[in-house]
Amino acid sequence: MISVLIAEDMHLIRGAMVALLSAEHDIKVVDEVGHGDDVVPSCLVHRPDLALVDIGLPGTDGLSATAELRRRLPSCKAVILTGLATPAALRRALDAGARGFVVKDTPAGQLAECVRRVVAGERVIDPELAVAALNARQNPLTTRELEVLKAAAEGAPVREIADRLFLSGGTVRNYLSRILAKIGARTRVEAVTIAREAGWLWPDDVREIGLIRYRDGGPALRPSERG
Repeated sequence: MISVLIAEDMHLIRGAMVALLSAEHDIKVVDEVGHGDDVVPSCLVHRPDLALVDIGLPGTDGLSATAELRRRLPSCKAVILTGLATPAALRRALDAGARGFVVKDTPAGQLAECVRRVVAGERVIDPELAVAALNARQNPLTTRELEVLKAAAEGAPVREIADRLFLSGGTVRNYLSRILAKIGARTRVEAVTIAREAGWLWPDDVREIGLIRYRDGGPALRPSERG
């Protein structure tokens, strides 16, 4: 029997996943939590084979919880749940130690199969999304340029960016011009969008991942080959 913990803050979604997985003959949901701070403590108590973790949990976000779970209970494999599949989110999930990456509207049968395959030692990722992540553009921006763009993404005007980063207004404008030229954007808003989609500019709050759009349209996830 495969034991599973579900970490999802939306009650309807969590309840649906509990019901769907509990209906499988070989899967048992041992606990369900709705807050990121509860993921690792619950796993340490119940010691599940697998944890399904929402990427945007309140408190400790899903990626941080997954990384901590890998350190403290490596026997428990983690699968990241998200409402929006993007190459940037996938790369972050893999860096955190996730063994799978699943969209929340995945059919019940595919979710159960994902659980089984990950517990069996496979990594379950949509092949198209994996290729997109591998082929994503390299970040052409310097650390300073990213700082300027991040401040611009927060809506700060040039003078505020200059004060915050101890630069002159002219220097900030030069940085913004170089940023637009480097990434082929026409406006600051477009530059922010491109940088977020590429994963170069990641939101401080992972719950904002829903604002990051995958330009080619997020493909439905399917199990990948063993890897």
